[in-house]
Amino acid sequence: MTAKTSAWLSADEAIRLLDVSRATLYAYVSRGRIRSEAVVGDTRRRRYSRDDVERLAARTREVRNPAVAAEQALHWGVPVLESRITLIADGALYYRGQDAARLARNASLAQVAALLWGVDAATLAAPSALTSAARRGTAVPFMAAAQGALAAAGAKDPHACDLRPHAVARTGWRIAWQLAHVAARGSPAETLDATLARGWGVPRVAPILRAALILCADHELNVSTFAARCVASAGASPYGAVIAGLAALEGAKHGGTTARIEASWDALRRERDLESALADRLRRDEHVDGFGHPLYPAGDPRAAALLDLLPKRAERAFAQSLADAARAVLGEAPTIDFALVAAARVLGLPRGAPLTLFAIGRTLGWIGHVIEQYEKNAIIRPRARYVGEPPMPTPA
Repeated sequence: MTAKTSAWLSADEAIRLLDVSRATLYAYVSRGRIRSEAVVGDTRRRRYSRDDVERLAARTREVRNPAVAAEQALHWGVPVLESRITLIADGALYYRGQDAARLARNASLAQVAALLWGVDAATLAAPSALTSAARRGTAVPFMAAAQGALAAAGAKDPHACDLRPHAVARTGWRIAWQLAHVAARGSPAETLDATLARGWGVPRVAPILRAALILCADHELNVSTFAARCVASAGASPYGAVIAGLAALEGAKHGGTTARIEASWDALRRERDLESALADRLRRDEHVDGFGHPLYPAGDPRAAALLDLLPKRAERAFAQSLADAARAVLGEAPTIDFALVAAARVLGLPRGAPLTLFAIGRTLGWIGHVIEQYEKNAIIRPRARYVGEPPMPTPA
């Protein structure tokens, strides 16, 4: 299995990435462009910040070939904007410097929301009135019902367009509760996670639902977060930004992956030899969803944290067997998408619950990014490189 990516580089690694001499590397450090620190146990050697080196290397590529550099940055490339919210480093996920897996075990949703939004958790109280949720028995999927409810709530909320940080935080908390209200079909409880657990008829598993929501809260600049930031940069309300995030998250290449994993789970549950079943899928050139993440070569820590919390039931044993088979055949570990589906099956949650948990949890991160974007007060407006037909010459 590939070793996890370190946040620090040796001098030789930094020189190779920058394509410069050792003297130039030292010059960058002396000018404050690259952070460095002494190697523990050997004060004569130093290591260098991977983020700083990659950022500087990207700028060099932009100078040499700006069009190619800009295109690559949109595909798991180097950072394209600055944020103080989330760090992915050394195979772990941190919210403002705090380990997300530890927060999932020990913090409340309000505490994590306050951390991401930079406010006092005491200011986040459950709202007294919410837009009516869809009636029980309706066939409207959660994502469609959620977007409709937010559009209606935003139109009625007199504070929707107050874009000051503390006001956006309060609006964001109302939005998160509104989504839980829709998912639970109007079964309010004391906390947001307890509301979901009661609405889904599994009140005893609220702590696991809370952990799942926290682990999904933010993940840097994924496509749904970028969509929410773009909408916020235009001056739209937090309701509009979250609706945009929901639309992106539902996509089959993002949170919508959970629907394919659910279907695959049902099919693989009938197989006696999981390794052979996965190998057959590869022979048919079928993608096996739920395993392997580009940012976590050694395994998604969110998935590991959530799977560890699941009770020992038959579905939990199957989840472990499937993960073991995928590791043997694919050489890859489970992602958070797989873990959400496993949690839903082990806990007896309704169909579609994995995406619902993903959406409600990720809303906390979207609001954090929206607050950050409002503070920047700048519209996100990249340019497109035209590759179509050239303009027709003007007739003489």
